[in-house]
Amino acid sequence: MTDHTMRIERDGALARLVFSQAERGNPINAEFCGAFLDAANTISEDPSIRAVLIVAEGKNFSFGGDIATFTGELDRLPMMIKRWTAALHVGIARFARMDAPVVVAVQGMSAGGMNGLVAGADYVVGSATSRYLAAYAGIAFCADAGTSIMLSRRMGIARAKRFLLMNELLDADAAFSAGLVDEVAAPEDYLARAEAVARQLAEGPTRAFGEIRRLFLSVEDQPLETQLELEALALARCAGTADAHEGITAFAEKRKPVFKGE
Repeated sequence: MTDHTMRIERDGALARLVFSQAERGNPINAEFCGAFLDAANTISEDPSIRAVLIVAEGKNFSFGGDIATFTGELDRLPMMIKRWTAALHVGIARFARMDAPVVVAVQGMSAGGMNGLVAGADYVVGSATSRYLAAYAGIAFCADAGTSIMLSRRMGIARAKRFLLMNELLDADAAFSAGLVDEVAAPEDYLARAEAVARQLAEGPTRAFGEIRRLFLSVEDQPLETQLELEALALARCAGTADAHEGITAFAEKRKPVFKGE
């Protein structure tokens, strides 16, 4: 898939989703939202993809919503938001529920809804010079793109609410301390480090990863007995996979397993 806002690059079992509007700061607009849903559909339907690395071209990851588009459409803005989020939010949900883990590499500024995208990833590597701006309250907006739920899962509800209410700007170390970022790397190393993590995940038991990812989607809103049953059913599905058989055999033979994502 190729689009002027983003493209998918394949490298074996690894798929890179590259945001490609560097000159505009990779804004979220109608074109971006539609392309993001297309990317989610393409990636989630390809069983040969075993990990996803999301990166952005340019000095900044993303300035968030395309405010330049807003200014000429103030009367139509509510309808625009509904149309944009209809695509963006379905794409986010499909990325969250697929088997392949998602790694994000962040440089420069990440603002507004892009922080929801970042927080929803399984592993986030931030450049030491990266910054994370809440942004919404600055234009009297609230939240979209999963920021309320994804930031809460990473930072805790009270901390995430403070981030949004106070329109905070976090540097890389503060984002790491808050749990938004999993790892901070030097500007010259952050991308290579993120790719190394993604490649490690791409060599793992992909279907087991999918079960883990989906179990954590329900961990905060299901009663204990329900979550226990979800775990039991997920584990039973894993037990029937070729990778599980390989893992058990490799353990018995005292060798490193070779997983195929099957």
